[in-house]
Amino acid sequence: MSGSKGNQFRSNLGSVPVLGYESTFLLGGRNTNKSNESKRTPYVDVWGGELWIDVLKWTLGFGLAPRSWTDYLYLSVGGTLSNAGISGQAFNHGPQISNVFELDVVTGKGELMTCSKKKNTELFNGVLGGLGQFGIITRARIALEPAPQRVRWIRVLYSNFSTFTKDQEYLISLHDKPSSEKFDYVEGFVIVDEGLINNWRSSFFSPKNPIKISSINGSDGGVLYCLEITKNYEDSAANSIDQEIEALLKKLDFIPSSVFTTDIPYVDFLDRVHKAELKLRSKGLWEVPHPWLNLLVPKSRMADFDRGVFKGILGNKTSGPILIYPMNKNKWDDQSSVVTPDEDIFYLVGLLRSALDSGEETQKLDYLKDQNRKILKFCDESGIKVKRYLPGYNTQEEWKEHFGDKWGQFLKRKNEFDPMRILATGQRIFKPSFDSVSSFR
Repeated sequence: MSGSKGNQFRSNLGSVPVLGYESTFLLGGRNTNKSNESKRTPYVDVWGGELWIDVLKWTLGFGLAPRSWTDYLYLSVGGTLSNAGISGQAFNHGPQISNVFELDVVTGKGELMTCSKKKNTELFNGVLGGLGQFGIITRARIALEPAPQRVRWIRVLYSNFSTFTKDQEYLISLHDKPSSEKFDYVEGFVIVDEGLINNWRSSFFSPKNPIKISSINGSDGGVLYCLEITKNYEDSAANSIDQEIEALLKKLDFIPSSVFTTDIPYVDFLDRVHKAELKLRSKGLWEVPHPWLNLLVPKSRMADFDRGVFKGILGNKTSGPILIYPMNKNKWDDQSSVVTPDEDIFYLVGLLRSALDSGEETQKLDYLKDQNRKILKFCDESGIKVKRYLPGYNTQEEWKEHFGDKWGQFLKRKNEFDPMRILATGQRIFKPSFDSVSSFR
Protein backbone atom coordinates (compact mmCIF):
# COMPACT_ATOMS: atom_id res chain seq x y z
CA MET A 1 0.00 0.00 0.00
CA SER A 2 1.22 3.51 -0.74
CA GLY A 3 2.74 5.41 2.17
CA SER A 4 3.40 2.31 4.25
CA LYS A 5 6.70 1.38 5.83
CA GLY A 6 7.84 -1.90 7.29
CA ASN A 7 6.05 -5.21 7.32
CA GLN A 8 2.39 -5.83 6.54
CA PHE A 9 0.34 -8.79 7.72
CA ARG A 10 -2.72 -10.05 5.85
CA SER A 11 -5.59 -11.71 7.65
CA ASN A 12 -7.58 -14.74 6.59
CA LEU A 13 -10.29 -12.39 5.35
CA GLY A 14 -8.46 -11.73 2.07
CA SER A 15 -7.07 -8.29 1.35
CA VAL A 16 -8.78 -6.71 4.34
CA PRO A 17 -7.63 -5.93 6.95
CA VAL A 18 -3.91 -5.23 6.49
CA LEU A 19 -1.53 -4.24 9.25
CA GLY A 20 1.49 -2.02 8.64
CA TYR A 21 3.48 0.99 9.83
CA GLU A 22 3.33 4.60 8.74
CA SER A 23 6.33 6.91 8.91
CA THR A 24 4.85 10.36 9.20
CA PHE A 25 4.75 13.60 11.14
CA LEU A 26 1.04 14.04 10.67
CA LEU A 27 -2.01 12.35 12.07
CA GLY A 28 -5.37 13.84 11.19
CA GLY A 29 -3.69 17.13 10.31
CA ARG A 30 -1.89 17.46 13.64
CA ASN A 31 1.80 17.16 14.43
CA THR A 32 1.95 14.17 16.75
CA ASN A 33 5.71 14.19 17.28
CA LYS A 34 7.20 17.17 19.06
CA SER A 35 10.70 16.36 17.78
CA ASN A 36 11.83 16.73 14.17
CA GLU A 37 12.20 12.98 13.76
CA SER A 38 9.57 10.92 11.99
CA LYS A 39 7.52 8.46 14.00
CA ARG A 40 6.60 4.90 13.09
CA THR A 41 2.95 4.47 13.95
CA PRO A 42 1.16 1.14 13.39
CA TYR A 43 -1.95 1.20 11.26
CA VAL A 44 -4.61 -1.13 9.92
CA ASP A 45 -6.20 -0.92 6.48
CA VAL A 46 -9.86 -1.91 6.71
CA TRP A 47 -12.87 -2.00 4.43
CA GLY A 48 -15.20 0.96 4.90
CA GLY A 49 -18.10 -1.34 5.71
CA GLU A 50 -16.24 -3.15 8.48
CA LEU A 51 -17.71 -2.82 11.96
CA TRP A 52 -15.47 -1.31 14.63
CA ILE A 53 -16.05 -4.33 16.87
CA ASP A 54 -14.48 -6.56 14.19
CA VAL A 55 -11.59 -4.15 13.71
CA LEU A 56 -10.98 -4.32 17.45
CA LYS A 57 -11.07 -8.11 17.60
CA TRP A 58 -8.67 -8.46 14.68
CA THR A 59 -6.10 -5.89 15.83
CA LEU A 60 -6.10 -7.30 19.36
CA GLY A 61 -4.57 -10.42 17.84
CA PHE A 62 -1.43 -8.33 17.29
CA GLY A 63 -1.63 -6.60 20.67
CA LEU A 64 -2.87 -3.39 19.04
CA ALA A 65 -6.09 -1.37 18.88
CA PRO A 66 -7.37 1.90 17.37
CA ARG A 67 -6.66 4.93 19.55
CA SER A 68 -10.01 6.72 19.31
CA TRP A 69 -13.45 5.18 19.59
CA THR A 70 -17.18 5.66 19.57
CA ASP A 71 -19.20 4.46 22.56
CA TYR A 72 -20.98 1.87 20.38
CA LEU A 73 -18.82 -0.47 18.28
CA TYR A 74 -21.47 -2.03 16.03
CA LEU A 75 -21.13 0.84 13.57
CA SER A 76 -19.22 0.86 10.29
CA VAL A 77 -15.82 2.47 9.86
CA GLY A 78 -17.02 4.51 6.89
CA GLY A 79 -20.12 5.59 8.77
CA THR A 80 -18.39 7.07 11.80
CA LEU A 81 -15.63 8.67 9.70
CA SER A 82 -18.35 10.41 7.69
CA ASN A 83 -19.47 12.12 10.92
CA ALA A 84 -16.54 12.37 13.35
CA GLY A 85 -16.53 9.40 15.75
CA ILE A 86 -16.28 10.54 19.35
CA SER A 87 -16.02 9.06 22.80
CA GLY A 88 -14.15 9.69 26.04
CA GLN A 89 -10.75 9.29 24.38
CA ALA A 90 -11.32 12.32 22.12
CA PHE A 91 -9.81 14.81 24.61
CA ASN A 92 -6.52 12.96 24.25
CA HIS A 93 -6.42 11.59 20.69
CA GLY A 94 -9.09 13.65 19.01
CA PRO A 95 -12.11 12.14 17.23
CA GLN A 96 -11.75 9.12 14.96
CA ILE A 97 -11.39 11.40 11.93
CA SER A 98 -8.19 12.77 13.48
CA ASN A 99 -6.72 9.27 13.53
CA VAL A 100 -6.83 8.39 9.83
CA PHE A 101 -3.78 8.27 7.54
CA GLU A 102 -5.37 7.47 4.19
CA LEU A 103 -8.68 6.66 2.48
CA ASP A 104 -9.93 5.04 -0.70
CA VAL A 105 -13.07 6.83 -1.85
CA VAL A 106 -15.53 6.35 -4.69
CA THR A 107 -16.66 9.87 -5.59
CA GLY A 108 -20.01 10.94 -6.97
CA LYS A 109 -18.37 10.92 -10.42
CA GLY A 110 -17.67 7.21 -10.07
CA GLU A 111 -13.92 7.65 -9.64
CA LEU A 112 -11.98 5.51 -7.17
CA MET A 113 -9.41 7.79 -5.56
CA THR A 114 -6.79 7.28 -2.88
CA CYS A 115 -6.46 10.35 -0.70
CA SER A 116 -4.49 11.53 2.32
CA LYS A 117 -2.91 14.68 3.74
CA LYS A 118 -0.34 14.42 0.94
CA LYS A 119 -2.46 13.18 -1.97
CA ASN A 120 -5.85 14.43 -3.17
CA THR A 121 -5.98 16.43 0.02
CA GLU A 122 -9.20 18.29 -0.73
CA LEU A 123 -11.11 15.01 -1.05
CA PHE A 124 -9.49 13.59 2.10
CA ASN A 125 -10.42 16.63 4.18
CA GLY A 126 -13.90 16.81 2.70
CA VAL A 127 -14.85 13.18 3.21
CA LEU A 128 -13.84 13.15 6.87
CA GLY A 129 -16.94 14.44 8.61
CA GLY A 130 -18.51 15.10 5.21
CA LEU A 131 -21.76 13.20 5.87
CA GLY A 132 -21.22 11.04 2.78
CA GLN A 133 -21.69 14.05 0.46
CA PHE A 134 -18.45 13.71 -1.52
CA GLY A 135 -17.85 9.99 -1.76
CA ILE A 136 -18.17 6.53 -0.30
CA ILE A 137 -15.28 5.35 1.88
CA THR A 138 -14.18 1.91 0.69
CA ARG A 139 -10.93 1.68 2.67
CA ALA A 140 -9.55 3.52 5.68
CA ARG A 141 -6.05 3.43 7.14
CA ILE A 142 -6.57 3.73 10.90
CA ALA A 143 -3.85 4.63 13.41
CA LEU A 144 -3.25 2.06 16.15
CA GLU A 145 -1.56 1.90 19.54
CA PRO A 146 -0.56 -0.91 21.91
CA ALA A 147 -3.72 -2.35 23.44
CA PRO A 148 -3.91 -2.50 27.24
CA GLN A 149 -5.13 -5.64 28.96
CA ARG A 150 -7.41 -4.15 31.60
CA VAL A 151 -9.37 -1.03 32.51
CA ARG A 152 -10.06 0.48 35.91
CA TRP A 153 -13.50 2.07 35.44
CA ILE A 154 -14.43 4.76 37.96
CA ARG A 155 -17.48 6.92 38.60
CA VAL A 156 -17.80 9.74 41.09
CA LEU A 157 -20.74 12.04 41.81
CA TYR A 158 -21.08 15.81 42.07
CA SER A 159 -23.92 17.94 43.36
CA ASN A 160 -22.55 21.21 41.95
CA PHE A 161 -22.36 21.81 38.21
CA SER A 162 -19.49 24.30 38.21
CA THR A 163 -17.36 21.97 40.33
CA PHE A 164 -18.18 19.08 38.02
CA THR A 165 -17.20 20.95 34.85
CA LYS A 166 -14.09 22.43 36.51
CA ASP A 167 -12.83 18.92 37.27
CA GLN A 168 -13.70 17.62 33.80
CA GLU A 169 -11.84 20.52 32.19
CA TYR A 170 -8.85 19.97 34.45
CA LEU A 171 -8.66 16.31 33.43
CA ILE A 172 -8.73 17.03 29.70
CA SER A 173 -6.00 19.67 30.18
CA LEU A 174 -3.63 16.79 31.01
CA HIS A 175 -3.70 15.44 27.46
CA ASP A 176 0.01 16.13 26.86
CA LYS A 177 1.11 14.54 30.14
CA PRO A 178 2.68 11.07 30.36
CA SER A 179 0.13 8.25 30.53
CA SER A 180 0.86 7.73 34.23
CA GLU A 181 -0.31 11.30 34.96
CA LYS A 182 -3.69 11.32 33.22
CA PHE A 183 -6.81 9.25 32.72
CA ASP A 184 -7.35 7.55 29.37
CA TYR A 185 -11.04 8.32 29.07
CA VAL A 186 -13.15 11.20 30.39
CA GLU A 187 -16.92 11.30 30.04
CA GLY A 188 -19.84 12.04 32.33
CA PHE A 189 -23.59 12.13 32.52
CA VAL A 190 -26.40 14.10 34.10
CA ILE A 191 -28.83 12.46 36.51
CA VAL A 192 -32.24 14.12 36.71
CA ASP A 193 -34.18 10.94 37.42
CA GLU A 194 -33.67 8.74 40.49
CA GLY A 195 -34.69 5.68 38.48
CA LEU A 196 -31.88 6.32 36.03
CA ILE A 197 -29.11 6.34 38.60
CA ASN A 198 -30.05 2.87 39.77
CA ASN A 199 -30.83 1.28 36.39
CA TRP A 200 -28.37 2.67 33.84
CA ARG A 201 -25.25 0.50 33.70
CA SER A 202 -26.19 -1.19 36.95
CA SER A 203 -22.77 -2.76 37.46
CA PHE A 204 -21.95 0.34 39.48
CA PHE A 205 -25.08 0.83 41.51
CA SER A 206 -26.32 -2.23 43.37
CA PRO A 207 -30.13 -2.70 43.63
CA LYS A 208 -29.50 -3.86 47.20
CA ASN A 209 -28.09 -0.46 48.08
CA PRO A 210 -29.84 2.07 45.80
CA ILE A 211 -28.64 5.63 45.47
CA LYS A 212 -31.20 8.41 45.89
CA ILE A 213 -30.70 11.92 44.59
CA SER A 214 -32.54 13.27 47.61
CA SER A 215 -30.02 11.60 49.91
CA ILE A 216 -27.11 13.60 48.48
CA ASN A 217 -26.59 16.74 50.52
CA GLY A 218 -26.54 19.92 48.51
CA SER A 219 -27.99 18.42 45.33
CA ASP A 220 -28.02 21.35 42.88
CA GLY A 221 -31.64 21.85 41.81
CA GLY A 222 -32.42 18.16 42.20
CA VAL A 223 -29.74 17.23 39.66
CA LEU A 224 -26.59 15.16 40.10
CA TYR A 225 -23.60 14.92 37.79
CA CYS A 226 -21.49 11.81 37.35
CA LEU A 227 -17.88 11.91 36.20
CA GLU A 228 -16.84 8.73 34.39
CA ILE A 229 -13.11 8.05 33.99
CA THR A 230 -10.87 5.12 33.19
CA LYS A 231 -7.26 4.07 33.52
CA ASN A 232 -5.84 1.48 31.15
CA TYR A 233 -3.15 -0.86 32.41
CA GLU A 234 -1.31 -4.15 31.99
CA ASP A 235 -1.61 -7.03 34.43
CA SER A 236 2.06 -6.51 35.27
CA ALA A 237 1.31 -2.93 36.42
CA ALA A 238 -1.56 -3.84 38.74
CA ASN A 239 0.42 -2.79 41.82
CA SER A 240 1.22 0.73 40.59
CA ILE A 241 -2.14 1.59 39.02
CA ASP A 242 -3.78 2.24 42.40
CA GLN A 243 -1.17 4.87 43.25
CA GLU A 244 -1.58 6.62 39.89
CA ILE A 245 -5.36 6.74 40.28
CA GLU A 246 -5.18 7.94 43.87
CA ALA A 247 -2.86 10.79 42.87
CA LEU A 248 -5.30 11.93 40.18
CA LEU A 249 -8.42 11.59 42.32
CA LYS A 250 -6.85 13.70 45.08
CA LYS A 251 -7.00 16.69 42.77
CA LEU A 252 -10.75 16.37 42.18
CA ASP A 253 -13.57 17.77 44.31
CA PHE A 254 -16.30 15.11 44.05
CA ILE A 255 -18.57 13.90 46.85
CA PRO A 256 -16.16 11.78 48.95
CA SER A 257 -18.58 8.94 49.62
CA SER A 258 -19.54 8.54 45.96
CA VAL A 259 -16.63 6.60 44.45
CA PHE A 260 -17.78 3.57 42.45
CA THR A 261 -15.13 1.36 40.83
CA THR A 262 -15.00 -1.77 38.74
CA ASP A 263 -12.17 -3.54 36.95
CA ILE A 264 -12.73 -5.28 33.61
CA PRO A 265 -10.87 -6.45 30.48
CA TYR A 266 -10.18 -3.72 27.91
CA VAL A 267 -12.43 -5.24 25.25
CA ASP A 268 -15.33 -5.49 27.72
CA PHE A 269 -15.07 -1.80 28.50
CA LEU A 270 -15.04 -0.76 24.84
CA ASP A 271 -18.03 -3.04 24.16
CA ARG A 272 -19.99 -1.89 27.21
CA VAL A 273 -22.89 -0.29 25.34
CA HIS A 274 -23.53 -3.45 23.36
CA LYS A 275 -24.01 -5.33 26.61
CA ALA A 276 -26.62 -2.76 27.63
CA GLU A 277 -28.22 -3.18 24.20
CA LEU A 278 -28.59 -6.93 24.71
CA LYS A 279 -30.35 -6.34 28.04
CA LEU A 280 -32.76 -3.87 26.42
CA ARG A 281 -33.42 -6.22 23.51
CA SER A 282 -34.31 -9.00 25.92
CA LYS A 283 -37.00 -6.71 27.36
CA GLY A 284 -38.26 -5.50 23.99
CA LEU A 285 -36.96 -1.99 24.68
CA TRP A 286 -34.38 -1.63 21.89
CA GLU A 287 -36.43 -1.61 18.69
CA VAL A 288 -38.24 1.59 19.63
CA PRO A 289 -37.90 5.19 18.36
CA HIS A 290 -34.79 6.99 19.62
CA PRO A 291 -35.30 10.78 19.31
CA TRP A 292 -31.69 11.53 20.15
CA LEU A 293 -30.32 15.06 20.27
CA ASN A 294 -26.54 15.56 20.25
CA LEU A 295 -25.19 19.06 20.69
CA LEU A 296 -21.71 20.57 20.77
CA VAL A 297 -21.94 23.41 23.29
CA PRO A 298 -19.27 26.10 23.84
CA LYS A 299 -17.64 25.97 27.26
CA SER A 300 -18.53 29.60 28.03
CA ARG A 301 -22.27 28.86 27.90
CA MET A 302 -22.43 25.52 29.70
CA ALA A 303 -23.64 27.08 32.96
CA ASP A 304 -26.53 28.71 31.06
CA PHE A 305 -27.30 25.42 29.36
CA ASP A 306 -27.34 23.66 32.73
CA ARG A 307 -29.81 26.15 34.21
CA GLY A 308 -32.08 26.22 31.19
CA VAL A 309 -32.06 22.56 30.18
CA PHE A 310 -30.86 20.21 32.91
CA LYS A 311 -32.60 22.14 35.68
CA GLY A 312 -35.37 23.54 33.50
CA ILE A 313 -36.76 21.94 30.36
CA LEU A 314 -36.01 18.33 31.29
CA GLY A 315 -37.83 18.42 34.63
CA ASN A 316 -37.15 15.40 36.84
CA LYS A 317 -37.92 12.67 34.31
CA THR A 318 -35.98 11.38 31.35
CA SER A 319 -35.97 8.16 29.38
CA GLY A 320 -32.33 7.53 28.70
CA PRO A 321 -28.80 8.65 29.53
CA ILE A 322 -27.71 12.27 29.15
CA LEU A 323 -24.02 12.35 28.29
CA ILE A 324 -21.86 15.39 28.94
CA TYR A 325 -18.11 15.72 28.48
CA PRO A 326 -15.62 18.31 27.21
CA MET A 327 -13.19 18.06 24.30
CA ASN A 328 -10.14 20.04 23.20
CA LYS A 329 -10.67 21.83 19.88
CA ASN A 330 -6.98 21.59 19.03
CA LYS A 331 -7.43 17.82 18.67
CA TRP A 332 -9.82 18.41 15.75
CA ASP A 333 -8.64 19.15 12.23
CA ASP A 334 -10.17 22.43 11.04
CA GLN A 335 -9.69 21.34 7.42
CA SER A 336 -12.26 18.54 7.77
CA SER A 337 -15.93 19.09 7.01
CA VAL A 338 -16.99 18.94 10.66
CA VAL A 339 -18.15 22.15 12.30
CA THR A 340 -17.59 22.75 16.01
CA PRO A 341 -18.11 25.72 18.36
CA ASP A 342 -15.50 28.45 18.06
CA GLU A 343 -13.93 27.98 21.48
CA ASP A 344 -10.86 26.09 22.68
CA ILE A 345 -13.05 23.75 24.75
CA PHE A 346 -16.56 22.61 23.89
CA TYR A 347 -18.86 19.98 25.34
CA LEU A 348 -20.80 17.13 23.86
CA VAL A 349 -24.28 16.97 25.35
CA GLY A 350 -26.02 13.81 24.19
CA LEU A 351 -29.66 13.25 25.11
CA LEU A 352 -29.98 9.57 24.23
CA ARG A 353 -33.62 8.95 24.97
CA SER A 354 -35.92 6.09 23.95
CA ALA A 355 -39.64 6.55 23.29
CA LEU A 356 -42.17 4.11 24.72
CA ASP A 357 -45.79 4.26 23.58
CA SER A 358 -46.88 2.27 26.61
CA GLY A 359 -44.96 4.39 29.09
CA GLU A 360 -45.71 7.62 30.89
CA GLU A 361 -46.47 10.77 28.94
CA THR A 362 -42.86 11.94 29.46
CA GLN A 363 -41.61 8.81 27.64
CA LYS A 364 -43.73 9.14 24.50
CA LEU A 365 -42.23 10.09 21.15
CA ASP A 366 -44.18 13.31 20.57
CA TYR A 367 -43.32 14.55 24.06
CA LEU A 368 -39.59 13.89 23.60
CA LYS A 369 -39.51 15.43 20.12
CA ASP A 370 -41.25 18.52 21.46
CA GLN A 371 -38.73 18.67 24.28
CA ASN A 372 -35.89 18.57 21.75
CA ARG A 373 -37.47 21.49 19.90
CA LYS A 374 -37.74 23.43 23.16
CA ILE A 375 -34.05 22.83 23.89
CA LEU A 376 -33.02 24.08 20.44
CA LYS A 377 -35.33 27.09 20.77
CA PHE A 378 -33.88 27.88 24.20
CA CYS A 379 -30.34 27.80 22.80
CA ASP A 380 -31.33 30.03 19.88
CA GLU A 381 -33.16 32.59 22.02
CA SER A 382 -30.35 32.60 24.61
CA GLY A 383 -27.65 33.09 21.99
CA ILE A 384 -25.95 29.78 22.82
CA LYS A 385 -24.19 28.95 19.57
CA VAL A 386 -24.49 25.18 19.62
CA LYS A 387 -23.59 22.95 16.72
CA ARG A 388 -25.53 19.76 16.20
CA TYR A 389 -23.58 16.52 16.03
CA LEU A 390 -25.24 13.95 13.74
CA PRO A 391 -27.35 16.83 12.40
CA GLY A 392 -30.60 16.59 10.50
CA TYR A 393 -32.22 19.56 8.78
CA ASN A 394 -35.04 19.94 6.28
CA THR A 395 -33.84 22.87 4.17
CA GLN A 396 -30.62 24.01 2.56
CA GLU A 397 -30.88 27.32 4.40
CA GLU A 398 -30.69 25.45 7.71
CA TRP A 399 -27.64 23.54 6.46
CA LYS A 400 -25.98 26.80 5.38
CA GLU A 401 -26.48 28.15 8.89
CA HIS A 402 -25.10 24.91 10.36
CA PHE A 403 -21.90 25.03 8.28
CA GLY A 404 -21.46 28.78 8.67
CA ASP A 405 -18.10 29.94 7.28
CA LYS A 406 -17.44 26.42 5.97
CA TRP A 407 -20.44 26.44 3.62
CA GLY A 408 -18.52 27.93 0.67
CA GLN A 409 -15.84 25.26 0.97
CA PHE A 410 -18.47 22.54 1.39
CA LEU A 411 -20.26 23.67 -1.79
CA LYS A 412 -16.99 23.85 -3.73
CA ARG A 413 -16.13 20.28 -2.76
CA LYS A 414 -19.63 19.14 -3.75
CA ASN A 415 -19.24 20.71 -7.19
CA GLU A 416 -15.86 19.01 -7.63
CA PHE A 417 -16.58 15.49 -6.36
CA ASP A 418 -20.34 15.04 -6.82
CA PRO A 419 -21.51 17.59 -9.39
CA MET A 420 -24.76 15.71 -10.12
CA ARG A 421 -25.70 15.64 -6.40
CA ILE A 422 -26.39 11.91 -6.34
CA LEU A 423 -24.84 11.07 -2.95
CA ALA A 424 -26.67 11.15 0.40
CA THR A 425 -29.71 12.94 -1.01
CA GLY A 426 -31.85 12.06 2.00
CA GLN A 427 -30.06 14.68 4.08
CA ARG A 428 -31.67 17.44 1.99
CA ILE A 429 -28.45 19.40 1.69
CA PHE A 430 -28.53 19.35 -2.12
CA LYS A 431 -31.18 18.40 -4.66
CA PRO A 432 -30.13 15.80 -7.24
CA SER A 433 -29.27 17.27 -10.62
CA PHE A 434 -28.66 15.54 -13.92
CA ASP A 435 -26.81 18.57 -15.22
CA SER A 436 -23.16 19.19 -14.56
CA VAL A 437 -24.14 22.62 -13.27
CA SER A 438 -26.31 22.61 -10.16
CA SER A 439 -29.24 24.87 -9.52
CA PHE A 440 -27.71 25.61 -6.10
CA ARG A 441 -25.24 28.47 -5.90
